[in-house]
Parts: sequence; C-alpha cells; structure tokens
Amino acid sequence: MIARRRGLSLRATLTLSYAGFLLLAGVALFVAGLLMLRFVPDGHLFTGPTGTWAPGRADLAEVFMKYAGWAFAALTVVGLGGGWLLAGWMLAPVGRIADVVRRVDAGTLQRRIALRGRRNELTELADAFDGMLDRIERAVEEEGRFAANASHELRTPHAVIRTIVEVARADPAGRDVDRVLERVAATNERAIATTEALLALARAGRAGLRFESVELPPLVAEVVAEARAAGARGGRGDGLTPTIRLEAGAAVAHANPALVRQLVANLVANALAYNLPEDGDVVLRTGATSAGEVTLQVANTGPVVAPDVAATLTEPFVRGGGRTRAGDPGVGLGLTIVAAIVRSHRGELEITAPASGGLDVRVVLPAA
Repeated sequence: MIARRRGLSLRATLTLSYAGFLLLAGVALFVAGLLMLRFVPDGHLFTGPTGTWAPGRADLAEVFMKYAGWAFAALTVVGLGGGWLLAGWMLAPVGRIADVVRRVDAGTLQRRIALRGRRNELTELADAFDGMLDRIERAVEEEGRFAANASHELRTPHAVIRTIVEVARADPAGRDVDRVLERVAATNERAIATTEALLALARAGRAGLRFESVELPPLVAEVVAEARAAGARGGRGDGLTPTIRLEAGAAVAHANPALVRQLVANLVANALAYNLPEDGDVVLRTGATSAGEVTLQVANTGPVVAPDVAATLTEPFVRGGGRTRAGDPGVGLGLTIVAAIVRSHRGELEITAPASGGLDVRVVLPAA
C-alpha cells in the first residue's frame, strides 16, 4: 500500500470549489458594475429646471462598494454552507460504497451496494463493484469446493494404499505379494494422475503466458495420431475401439502452444474415455469464423447425457454419471482444465449434449 500524507477530504475540497466558483462569479459581477459606473458623469449633478440633485460617479461608487462588501460576505457564507450540504448530498453514495468496501475487507462478501437512482458515474461505479463482488464470491466458493474435493481426491488413494497394506500385514500367510503390489501400483498411478491434473489446472490459470501463432490442424493431427497409437497399444483385441476422424480446416490461433496442446489432448481423451459403445465415433473439426476467430469442435457418440449434467462437467472432479469406462475412471479434471485454458485465452467454451447421445464440445479462440 502506498503511504500517503493526510489531505483535505473530498467533501471539503468540493465545498471550497463551490464557494470559490461562487466568489469568482461575484467578482465578475463586481467588475462589470465598476465598468458600468464609468459611463456615469463625475461630480455633483443637478437635473431639471428646479436643479434637483442626482448622485454622481463617486456617490454611486461609494454605495456600490458598501453593498458589494456585504454581497461578498453573503456569497462566502452561502458558498461554504451550501457547498458543504451539496457536497455531502452528492457524496452520500460514495460513503455507502466505502462502507461496503470496508465490510468486504473484513471478510463479508454477501453485502452489495445496490445503489438506486438513474444511470450516472456513481451508479455505474456501484454496479461495477457489485459485479466484481459477485465474481469474487463465486470464485471463493468454487475454490473452497475445489480445495475440499482436491483434498478428498488426494487423500483417497493414500487411504486405499494404507488399507491394502494393513490387510496384507494382518494375514501374512495368505498374503499375495504380486496382487498387493499390483493394487498399490494402480492406486499410486491414480494419485499421480490426479496430482498432474491439478498442476495442469494451476498452470492453465496462471497469468503472464506467452502467446504466438499456433496452427491447429497439424497440432490436432499430432494429438490424434498419438491417441490412435495409444489405443492400438492398449486395445482389448476385439476391435471395438472408437473411430477418430479429423476434418481439418484452416485455423491459426493466437495462443500458448503447450496449453492448446493440453486442451486438445484432454478433449480427445475425454471423448475416447466416455465413448460408449466402444465402437463409436469421435469427430474433430477445425475452422475459422467470419468474426475473425478459430474454432475447434470435438463430438463423440455415446449414451444420452442430461443437459443439467452437461452443464456441470467443467466443475472440478465432476464426471458424467454412467459414462465412465471400466478401468479408466479418470480424475474428473479433464474438462475443468479445458475450461481454465479457454479462460486464460479469453475464448469461449460450449458443451452440449445431443439428444442422440454423446457430447459436442466447441472451443472458440482468438485468431492470430
């Protein structure tokens, strides 16, 4: 925080400004009156056949100066008093905003300014601050849920490993070392996958990323080739593997290459892992829009997903109920990482659940 010396309050400054402008107006009228007196003849004046006396310039100047002094005193009082009241009335919304800010600083995020009145600079400031509080409250709630879910997800594998070890110790005679090691290794791999996903999510939300021109078609083709190779190595041997098709259109995005690659890999992995039946289709499309943006669309077949479930798939550790394939449960962070990457690129993410089943994910990124 910047150390500042104490200065005049805004109300006092406005009051002095109002009084100063009022006195300047009085000075202008005073000068105008003096200029008008120049047109009055000097000396004692007598008019009419009877010689009636009329005031001259000196007489009028004397009276003018006397009443001008009283007028300046009255303008000073009215300017300071009226300016103080007017400034207080104008700055009342600022006090309300400051009160809400102090309460927010004390940890209360539920209060809102809710300033009434027509649209002006103060109401726009209050509405902008209320909007910021809404976003902060949602972010705090999401981070709280994320921390709780992350703690649970990271604790579960260790608890499982401890249980496996305790069971093996309790029955030394019936201990199957190979089976124990296999289960411990599988649980440990799940913990590693969860940790890596959390690290990827933190990296996706990091500021200060470097952006450059990224051609989507070759990058998507590379990720698809890796997915096909991994599917061939890990296939079940019955030929029931999803068919991956790439419909590549020209698309050059202004993005971070590593994060875009992570985005594509997560979408492809999500489409393959939750594609039931396993002989379904995964279609990837790249292209550009007339608005100067690039698009990536990943659509997969599968069972019908309820719209309310599809709307929550970007939340941490949320999985599509009934879509997880045995032996590949995932950690529920794939689409969460995708959403974070899209936000870091100021893009758009749209997830729809077609009536025929499966998911249709569309990503819009700024073009290079």
